[in-house]
Amino acid sequence: MAEINGIPDIELFNSGHGACFGCGAALAMRLIMKAAGKNTIVTQATGCMEVISTPYPMTAWHVPFIHSAFENTAATASGIYRSLKMQGKEDTKVLAIAGDGGTFDIGLQALSGALERNEKITFICYDNEAYQNTGIQRSGATPLHAATTTTPYGKKIHGKMGSKKPTPLIVSAHRIPYVATANIAYPQDLIKKVQKALKNQPSYVQILCPCTPGWKILSNLTIKIAKLAVETRMQVLYEIENGKLTINNLIENPKPLKEYLNLQGRFKNLSKEDIEEIQQKINEEYSYLREIEKEKAKI
Repeated sequence: MAEINGIPDIELFNSGHGACFGCGAALAMRLIMKAAGKNTIVTQATGCMEVISTPYPMTAWHVPFIHSAFENTAATASGIYRSLKMQGKEDTKVLAIAGDGGTFDIGLQALSGALERNEKITFICYDNEAYQNTGIQRSGATPLHAATTTTPYGKKIHGKMGSKKPTPLIVSAHRIPYVATANIAYPQDLIKKVQKALKNQPSYVQILCPCTPGWKILSNLTIKIAKLAVETRMQVLYEIENGKLTINNLIENPKPLKEYLNLQGRFKNLSKEDIEEIQQKINEEYSYLREIEKEKAKI
């Protein structure tokens, strides 16, 4: 397969879908399928990417695609894997895809069950940090103090009053071979991780995908904001291989957090104290991951 700057020159997620301008998740789908290749079956939960890519009778997918309910993507993927195994087609890759709502919250039980059963599947979460498709409600992935329709910023309650769920670490506790975090602003890293996940199953990859209406951002700033998430340590890129964590992109001198927050309408009302609290949580999380990495002990 030909490559351009380390990116496979193949398109299995077509243009012409119904995503918003600047949609980070749509770009993630394109990169995921470049990594996976043609011999792949995709099952995807109800959500933004299912809605925009499969309006009957059309589809943006150039591989077999099965729409799952919100809560059972991993269960559907398990069934696909078992069927392929019975047919002797274990070289066909099984890819389960869901948003953060269908992963962190509604789909976590099915995902946990599939990992506990050691199903040979790869589960990918496109993380846009809220239930964007159904009205921008908060999810377990919504960061501290972010405003959503169910966590508005008011005088007493300032957006979501709780931190983002550490789903990659929760998934890693199932003792699976491979877990990784990725970001659409780093396409070569994202593709490499998806390819590695497909070779070391069961596996899990979580991709940060800015959402233009949900994050209240300009459509031409999607990549810039995604990159700032890493450069400010709002997101840490790492892999957990056989229980051992490695941070892929050490940010020794992070950019000011305001550079990330100020570009997003969901954070427009933050007080100085709110920003300081977010910064403290970021520092704690980064230090925790660094300690795990330095100890070289299995999670």
